Amino acid sequence: MIKRQIPNFITLLNLLAGSVATVFAVQGDLSMASLFVVLGIFFDFFDGLAARALDVKSEMGLQLDSLADMVTSGLVPGLVMCQLLYRTLSPSSDLAFLSPETSWMVFIGFIITLGSAYRLAKFNIDERQTDSFIGLPTPANALLILSLGLILEYHPESFMTPWIESTYVLIFISVLSVFLLNAEVKLFALKFKNLDIKANWYRYFMVLFSVMTLIWLHFVAIPIIILVYLLLSVLIPEPKNQQNKQ
Repeated sequence: MIKRQIPNFITLLNLLAGSVATVFAVQGDLSMASLFVVLGIFFDFFDGLAARALDVKSEMGLQLDSLADMVTSGLVPGLVMCQLLYRTLSPSSDLAFLSPETSWMVFIGFIITLGSAYRLAKFNIDERQTDSFIGLPTPANALLILSLGLILEYHPESFMTPWIESTYVLIFISVLSVFLLNAEVKLFALKFKNLDIKANWYRYFMVLFSVMTLIWLHFVAIPIIILVYLLLSVLIPEPKNQQNKQ
């Protein structure tokens, strides 16, 4: 009985991290919100790993995982985008002091939350997404959105900063995020079934590129990594023997 609950406990740690991140996001502390989202994504990775290792995968675990992801990788990115939009419209970062003229634009950020909810629900019933993804996974999308706030805070001199400080660019990114989450586009997963270089070259490339770019550009690297991942998935499809059954 205890063995079966270990993955669920790890999933609940994901939910806890997401709940704490929610508090920090509402307070405008995007760095701490990002830290706890990353922690939640870490738990999200290991709950599935634990379930497979212990051979205790269950329908309840699948549903609980989606509920936790909805908070960590759905609600928090929406809140962060609301904060970013508000900062482009007001010098204050406190959502409690919205003016009627700007409030409707601020809440556009929550379309990311809605898009994430739809994507998670679709994932639960889509049998095609066992070894690869259809649409951008919610954790990857969360990292993309969170990186925008981190770039503003830690890399204000970045070439991306003027774009991130634009209200209309942020609205465009929000809409694009929803599209990427739910697009019928197959994206490869970074799951190595074996260590064969020829069969997994794009995975090895993605890991190496990500590490090198993060070392070089830090938080600025995250949007670039996501873009390269999308392009690589679209332009260089997986070999047929590596693809999901459709």
